[in-house]
Amino acid sequence: MTAITVFQPMMLYSEGMESAVPRGPLSYVERPERLFSELSPDTLQAFNAIKSVSSCARGTVLFHEGQPARGIFILCEGRARLCVCSESGKRMILRVAGPGEILGLSAVLAGSHHEITAELLENAQVAVIKRKDLLQFLHEHREACLQVVNLLSQDLHVAYDRVRSLGLARTRRPRAPRPQ
Repeated sequence: MTAITVFQPMMLYSEGMESAVPRGPLSYVERPERLFSELSPDTLQAFNAIKSVSSCARGTVLFHEGQPARGIFILCEGRARLCVCSESGKRMILRVAGPGEILGLSAVLAGSHHEITAELLENAQVAVIKRKDLLQFLHEHREACLQVVNLLSQDLHVAYDRVRSLGLARTRRPRAPRPQ
């Protein structure tokens, strides 16, 4: 479960941040502190230097389940469907990711394969940061590491909550006594 590095819209980087961010096509580029909210201006500038933002069409697959993780994807605008496949080929939608969410973070940091597939549901602006560049950035800007730890910790707690709700929702309800 911890390999699913996405966040629910209500658990973005700080309360009320969604309304504070402008809605233009460059809104994420102009406001990188949305990802790393309390970093120094020099660190934010370095972060901007390693990412590339592009427009992607609806239906674009950002990454496939089982594919090596080569970089993270940050949704600046648009939504992405996150799903997994069974061995028999059945697809299960885990959830829909929205603007400001980071996709593929734990797989990139672990140097592993993606455990989900991310497909855009609409035209979107997506920032991409290559694994090598992200690791170098985190090495050079250690203050950013704490933010990444916080993001992964939030993700882990979301996963725990989902497992808890699934596990507890499937328990048997006590039967009503039969009338005699």
